[in-house]
Amino acid sequence: MTETVPGPLVEPVDVPTWLRGLVGIAGELDHSTFTRFTPPSDGDVRDAAVLVLFGEDDSNGAGPEPDVLLLRRADEMPSHPGQVAFPGGGADDGDTGPVDTALREAVEETGLDPDGVLPVALLPQLYVPVSGFAVTPVLAHWERPSAVHAVDPGETSAVARVRLADLADPANRFVVRREEGGWQGPAFVVDGLFVWGFTAGLLSVLLSLGGWEREWDTTDVRPLRRALADHGERL
Repeated sequence: MTETVPGPLVEPVDVPTWLRGLVGIAGELDHSTFTRFTPPSDGDVRDAAVLVLFGEDDSNGAGPEPDVLLLRRADEMPSHPGQVAFPGGGADDGDTGPVDTALREAVEETGLDPDGVLPVALLPQLYVPVSGFAVTPVLAHWERPSAVHAVDPGETSAVARVRLADLADPANRFVVRREEGGWQGPAFVVDGLFVWGFTAGLLSVLLSLGGWEREWDTTDVRPLRRALADHGERL
């Protein structure tokens, strides 16, 4: 695992007002803000990065509203089939760091134009036990949005810009619990997407840190298998 130094990559004044608080505190965070999992001291851990790309959507005619780019993995994928995720993946030998990894993967998966993306902060590496990845979330601002789509249907079934206000809507939030082992975590249902696991956990913390969270019912706990079935998904 290659250690990366979390913190801002730009000055807070270089991003929109609604994003400044999150950029400003990026250097004060550690992995325990997001997860209780730590990588094994003698395990084989691979570096990875995801692009948490914040933009402003004006498609509804009511003025720009903050949003985030998400994708749904294809059902045929051998790992995490059908799950909603941030663009991203494992580091390649030619990558110069997590920003390079996150942008390369985002281009490959969504076809976005990287020239319109401003990386603004690195978050701490987060260990994902199920995959063995140490994932660096790269926060970015979509200064000049470009068209996006599922580049390879064999990898990605859908790409969507999801409004932060919809993610924060209490009606779209609940908790899922895995019957085996007792794991539980936040979940979202928005724009036809069922979001859980690593992506939902990271989004939940970012909504809170960014000041976008609204009070929601954390006692609404649903069995994961039932929630998956309700939304046409599977483990």
